[in-house]
Order: sequence, then C-alpha cells, then structure tokens
Amino acid sequence: MTTTDKVFTGNFTQQEPISAEAIAAAVEVMQSGRLHRYNVSENNELSETTLLEIEYAKYQGQQYCLACTSGGYAMQTALRAWGIEPGQPILTNAFTLSPVPGAITAAGGTPVLIDTTDQLVLDLNHLEQTIKSTGASVLMLSHMRGHLVDMDKLMVILNEHKVALIEDCAHTMGATFNGVKSGNHGVMACFSTQTYKHINSGEGGFLTTNDDVLMAKAVILSGSYMLYERHEASPAPAVFEQVKYLTPNCSGRMDNLRAAILRPQLINLDANCKRWNTRYEALVAKLVPIDIIDVPTEHQSAVEVHSSAQFAINSFSDDQNQAFLKACKDSGVELKWFGADKPAAYTSRYDSWQYFPTTKLPQTDKVLARLYDCRIPLTFSVDDCATIGEIIAEKALLIGSA
Repeated sequence: MTTTDKVFTGNFTQQEPISAEAIAAAVEVMQSGRLHRYNVSENNELSETTLLEIEYAKYQGQQYCLACTSGGYAMQTALRAWGIEPGQPILTNAFTLSPVPGAITAAGGTPVLIDTTDQLVLDLNHLEQTIKSTGASVLMLSHMRGHLVDMDKLMVILNEHKVALIEDCAHTMGATFNGVKSGNHGVMACFSTQTYKHINSGEGGFLTTNDDVLMAKAVILSGSYMLYERHEASPAPAVFEQVKYLTPNCSGRMDNLRAAILRPQLINLDANCKRWNTRYEALVAKLVPIDIIDVPTEHQSAVEVHSSAQFAINSFSDDQNQAFLKACKDSGVELKWFGADKPAAYTSRYDSWQYFPTTKLPQTDKVLARLYDCRIPLTFSVDDCATIGEIIAEKALLIGSA
C-alpha cells in the first residue's frame, strides 16, 4: 500500500495551561499565607477547600464531599470509613491501574480480581461467580479509561448478594449512566484531580457520599483533628460525636492552593467533557472503518468522557505488535500497550502486582494482549486527533499486510 509518511509533532503529555483566573486565585492564597485548609482569618470565613467541597458536592448531586490529597487516598479513606477488616477480600477489576489494588492493600484488604470483557468493562458473570465463591461484600469498581459497565445490571447483582459498591471515578468525572452521574450508584465515590484527569491540580481528589456516618469518619480520617465543624459539605456535629474517638487521623487533606486552582476549572468541566468527546470522535472515525481494528462500543445508556482512546488489533503477531508500536512512535504517535509483561511508566498488567495472591485470568490476558491506548489532551485540535487516527490506521494496515 502507499503511505503518506505523515508525522505528528504534538506532545501527548502537554495539558492546557491553568487559566488566568485560577492563577490569580492561587496567588491570592499564597499572598495570604493561609495554605492550610483550617487556617482562616475569621470564624465565619470559608476556606478555598471548603468552598470547593460545597461546589463539587452540588455538581455531583451528593450531600457530602471531602477534598483529598489524591484519588488514591480517597479510595483508601472510603475503604477505611466502610470498616473493612484486615485481609478482607475486596473485589476489583483486573484491568485497572495500580493505585486501585494499592489502595485496597493500604487499607488492609486483599484485592480479588474480576475479568474484563472485550468492551473493557467488568465481566458481570465472573463477578457474580466470584461473589459466590469468596463471600466478598465490597466491590471497588474502577471505571477504567472511562468505560461504564451496565450499571443497572451491576446494581441488581450487588443488591441481590448484599455487596457494597465503592466507585473509582478517576476517569469518569462528568460521565453519566441513564442520566445518573458516575459515582452516584454506590455508597461512596472517589475522584482524581491528578494532572491527566478531567480537572487538574497536579495531585488531588474527592470523596463523595450521601451517608452521614461514612462522611464523618472520612473527614476525621483525612486529618480534621477536632475542626470538623469547618466542613460545610459534611454531616451535623452530632454525627461526628458518634465516631470521633473511634476513628484515626490518617492525614490526607487537600490544601487551599490546590482548591483555588480547581474551583475555576470545575465551572468549565462539562464544556471540556464535550471538547474531549469531539476529539475522540475525530480520532476513532479513522479507526472504525479498518477491519483489523476493534474499538470498544459505548453502552447505549452511557454518556462517557473520552479523554483517551483504546483499540485492539487482535490479529497481530508478537513481531507485528512491536513493529506497529515502533511505526506509530516513529510517526510521533505515542501509544501505551496494556499487554506488556513488564510495567512501563503508568501502565502495568495485573500479574505484576505481586504483593497479593493472583490467579491467571485467560480472558483478561486475551483482551490485554493487543490492547492499545492513546491520550487525548485538550491541547490537541480536532484536526490533530483526525491526523493521529489516520497515522494509527495507516500503520495498522501497513503492518497487518506485511
């Protein structure tokens, strides 16, 4: 076939700059010297972090929100607030990123991995089998890369077996299923504001819930000392009286500087979700017509946020796989490959998490073997994303015909 020799020169890790409004807010916090969330000048002053919690709780449609140092810390705190026991089996995705099993282990639980389907969502049949075989009572569901499983079917299974759902929404902030925001199906939800997520404070996260006692525990776990009354998006003081002497301080508070950076971004979140999806559509439009490329299909009831693109080329041999990755890289397109036997940068496969017992999952192995991932930063234009799609499609056809 004839090649176009297109080369893309964009940077796949370059995010949009922090807005002038957010920078001004951050400077104001620095000039005040009051970076700690509880360091306010007057008793009735609300800190930037408190204001952010109020605003995110409203955005999410939940009663309560806690701003944390990271999404991983939010997951640990959710599990601790729920009261998991040492060694307790906690169900989670085999296809996820390492902070998810890391959070389970840090909270004292033992991850139990569930297969993924070729649509990159939790295998509900394997989930139900594993619930029955392990007696597990908590699922930490990772909406990996923004893909939403059939949440209605999932909740039927979990309710039938009395399994609590805690959602990892690091990749689904702003997404919905049947009109319900991602994160509002379970007892608690955890979000990330790390640089490559949907709003950016470098590191950070949220924990949301409608449960009074769980939030009271989470606030104290985050390191509120006895200043919990300064949390506005939290339960009444009487609820804290029930738990304050029984809950440890595991400091993980967000500071006012990061909160100040995030508040203006939250205003633009929904608009940016649409921008991501427009770019994603331009990219995958070049992939879908290629017979050898499989692109996951979004559930008809889901509105996902595609800040990255995934696709599979299952017909590739090992040599073709390596040649494809190299050809794309030589043309300026950086792809992650989920099937590598050794961790690389942010990407690792479940069998590399050797700090807890795992068994082979042939179905997941098959799905990951030729699964590729492409970031879509908003610094790319729609035309840029179309060009990336053209390069991927061209290299796939070239390598596939070799």
